[in-house]
Amino acid sequence: MSEPKVVLDEIVRRGVFIRGADRPFGELTVEDARTRADELRAATGWGPTMRVAPVAQAWRELAMTMERTGSASVSELDPQVVVELAHKLWIVLPGGGMMS
Repeated sequence: MSEPKVVLDEIVRRGVFIRGADRPFGELTVEDARTRADELRAATGWGPTMRVAPVAQAWRELAMTMERTGSASVSELDPQVVVELAHKLWIVLPGGGMMS
């Protein structure tokens, strides 16, 4: 199995707490992405919380990408897009580590 495929598999299996439970990132819907973007945007303010703004924007970008491509879930997106967005969403932390 190639390295990029391994990374993609890890990313889509990574749990994201949404709708009251941990759900695999690959199963998230466009509505999940919109909801997370709205939650994070509402939490953005001054000082340290300003760091949340780019992550909120990335969730909005994910929702718009899913809408544009007609994807019902994250796992239906182009793998390269999933890997790229995972970094912006902090599914993969800056520096390459995975969220636990």
